[in-house]
Amino acid sequence: MLNRPFFQRWWRNQSPGVQSTVRQLVNSGQLEFINGGWCMHDEAATHYIDMIDQTTLGHKYIKEQFNVTPRIGWQIDPFGHSAVQAYLLGTEVGFDSLFFGRIDYQDRAKRKIEKSLEVIWRGSKSLGSSTQIFAGAFPENYEPPSRFYFEVNDDSPPVQDDVNLFDYNVQERVNDFVAAALSQANITRTNHIMWTMGTDFKYQYAHTWFRNMDKLIHYVNQDGRVNALYSSPSIYTDAKHALDESWPLKTDDYFPYADRINAYWTGYFTSRPALKLYVRMMSGYYLAARQLEFFKGRSEKGPTTDLLADALAIAQHHDAVSGTSKQHVADDYAKRLFIGYKQAEDLVSNSLACMVESASASGCKNPLINFKQCPLLNISYCPPTEADLAPGRKLVVVVYNSLGWKRTDVVRIPVVNENVIVQDSTGKEIESQLLPIVKASIAIRDYYATAYVGESPTSSPKYWLAFTATVPPLGFNSYVVTSGKRAVAASIPQTFYKTDGSQSDAVEVGPGNLKVLYSANGGKFTQYFNKRNQVRSSLEQSFSYYSADDGSKDAWKDLQASGAYVFRPNGSFPIHSEEKVPVTILQGPLLDEVHQNINSWIYQITRVYKEKEHVEVEFTVGPIPIDNGIGKELVTHIQTDIKSNKTFYTDSNGRDFLKRIRDYRADWDLQVNQPAAGNYYPINLGMFLKDNSNEFSVLVDRAVGGSSLVDGQLELMLHRRLLHDDGRGVAEALNETVCALGKCVGLTVQGKYYLRVDPVGEGAKWRRSFGQEIYSPLLLAFSEQDGDKFTKLQVPTFTWIDPSYSLPDNVAIITLQELEDHTVLLRMAHLYEVDEDKDLSATASVELKRLFPKKINKIKEMGLSANQEREEMEKKRLKWKAEAPNDPPVVPRGRPVDPTKLVVELAPMEIRTFVIDLSQSLSASEVWKSHMSL
Repeated sequence: MLNRPFFQRWWRNQSPGVQSTVRQLVNSGQLEFINGGWCMHDEAATHYIDMIDQTTLGHKYIKEQFNVTPRIGWQIDPFGHSAVQAYLLGTEVGFDSLFFGRIDYQDRAKRKIEKSLEVIWRGSKSLGSSTQIFAGAFPENYEPPSRFYFEVNDDSPPVQDDVNLFDYNVQERVNDFVAAALSQANITRTNHIMWTMGTDFKYQYAHTWFRNMDKLIHYVNQDGRVNALYSSPSIYTDAKHALDESWPLKTDDYFPYADRINAYWTGYFTSRPALKLYVRMMSGYYLAARQLEFFKGRSEKGPTTDLLADALAIAQHHDAVSGTSKQHVADDYAKRLFIGYKQAEDLVSNSLACMVESASASGCKNPLINFKQCPLLNISYCPPTEADLAPGRKLVVVVYNSLGWKRTDVVRIPVVNENVIVQDSTGKEIESQLLPIVKASIAIRDYYATAYVGESPTSSPKYWLAFTATVPPLGFNSYVVTSGKRAVAASIPQTFYKTDGSQSDAVEVGPGNLKVLYSANGGKFTQYFNKRNQVRSSLEQSFSYYSADDGSKDAWKDLQASGAYVFRPNGSFPIHSEEKVPVTILQGPLLDEVHQNINSWIYQITRVYKEKEHVEVEFTVGPIPIDNGIGKELVTHIQTDIKSNKTFYTDSNGRDFLKRIRDYRADWDLQVNQPAAGNYYPINLGMFLKDNSNEFSVLVDRAVGGSSLVDGQLELMLHRRLLHDDGRGVAEALNETVCALGKCVGLTVQGKYYLRVDPVGEGAKWRRSFGQEIYSPLLLAFSEQDGDKFTKLQVPTFTWIDPSYSLPDNVAIITLQELEDHTVLLRMAHLYEVDEDKDLSATASVELKRLFPKKINKIKEMGLSANQEREEMEKKRLKWKAEAPNDPPVVPRGRPVDPTKLVVELAPMEIRTFVIDLSQSLSASEVWKSHMSL
């Protein structure tokens, strides 16, 4: 296993002779690439699309340089292991086996007794045995046996084979070797065992390792009791497979992970929440940017999406997006993402300009329109929209939709005054709404914009301008903001209501079907009611924090502190308002907002939209106070009346949902010693509760940790600020600060989560469809124009696909990318699990002829990472037998694509990958004109 970016750096600097030698070693099997991704990614805080992209990047590089395809998964260091890793980034990329190091200490102890460290892992209930893989956990993480460490400063006795020296010890070392081998054999099935010779921070002086291993192999084989050899995971896998054994069956995942009592590695599910959001934002942006790069036509001279691809790939590392690196390393990950974004931003702006200007088929080199974007829009910083529009000037807003179906959403942009109107692409004024930007938001905006761009903002917007945008699939629509008297909607909100915290009457919020009831006294929402389906539920949200254990007083004497990896609380404390909280309610035609200043470091805005049936909660948390010398881990609770009976469901890398039961593990009898930390799970998409009547769902905007520690209640950890290291490798406290305007303060985090109650069995539709909208938000681009220019745009609205067609509701395009050879990489994912929805958990069909306006000359189905053809991958992949006497039949998958009909079938949870050769490219204007003539 080699870290791909480091290998690439080394490889580029080698002479042709050295490169030739390396290729010979690869061809002979003496050097093997395993796993093969751009990094060894995390498995908790990563989204499945990012996992696929970074693996594809690494596999592509290996294929180009060495013409090999890795066949072994090697995830030895991530802190727990996901079901998606097993089936999607295991079987579906062509791996024959998967090896890993970190599983719960209680689980490992039982598996040693049962000889079940090695299993057949069936990670997908939808795809069943078609995606099972041989998987093995090592007996002791990924260490060699005790007394077989050979770094120059290790204590293990080296093999001294000079009989003339006093410390000659060949027989002693052979006996130690045989004893260690037999000990491992006693917990492993078959007569083959694997020793991982090395661990973290080893091989800094490789000569001592190989010299001693050479001697051990020689003398142990002379002894004859065991046979030792230099091997590889591939050789080991083939030896195991040749014995035709049946293996224990493993389903679900290996979360949460604890390496000893009181040490649950569940804090990193939330650590560095701002970095986690940045990675997620860049991931969705990268998906959209690749589409626009394809529509315009890839240019080797740039700009391209390549730098962003590289930065996003390395950010998936298990000490990157996980939040478990040192601060200066986390800063470097963010810096690389920003550099990649800037190049992709130029590409997106150029592509959109070319498309709206109707470039000819010969290409578009110098578009006239200069589009600008606003990556800091979440803190209301967007210079292009903050211009005070003079008469005759217009702000053009192009809204791009990277999803495969039409989308309607509310766009919000900051503006400096209320005298603005919004028109659609036909020139018709549309309904809009103004909401004042509160002082708390302006303060954060000014401080963080200065910190991020290096200079203080020159303007100060007063309002959010909100309007509804309707955008076609894989396309854009354009809107115009001008100065003028608002004819359609009232100025500022229709209703501005502020309590003083002492009223007793409840207040109803929501301009559409969804109504949320707030208690004026205390400002808490208490009731959720959907008029459309008559779903009513009590709902109460609150904040609390866990006091972080500093590890100094420990009855177990393991001195375990809460840190970047480990969540170890020392008590939970509700956060009560410092005084009666006034509630400000803004009501208008498009949305209602409820503003609550919970205390000096928590501010919350709750939104209910006219056309949506969910609640959006925006939180601003920080700086978390540490004046008392105690670190804090902030959580929010949402209590419902659902009778959940200890059961809740969490997503696996944004893909499958897994059933969780509080204080329970399916594989062993859990000793509960950390009731909070031991029940935390990684959340990338969301989690939900259900009973016989309703189901309650929460979706998130980034990776976080979450649980259900009380029946009917879901809990999300939003932010962590700690003062002690947890002893797992970071060697510094997780105490993030931001410096600007001559001062440094603790990090403030802003984010969103979303709530919805549905009749039981109907929640999946919202979780899946709206989950895609969260991952792929509308992309906004802005340009200030003279008054008459906008009417001359050749392409004011655009869709790449047949305008009478859209993808099925249960299918998403997760990759649409032009490759270097000008073929197209297409990936489509079925969004639903088997039996998840009564209508949408069915096989879906996509008509490629209507998806592409250009003729498809040739299509090849590939493995998930696109480094080998699917058919060949399936033929050579090893088949394994599981100990499953009542094994269900193999789940049917989508049929091969007929080259004439060009229809792709996708079974539930199936992802299919294609490389497509298209006819000559069409410009945006040609596509648009062809659509207009239909």
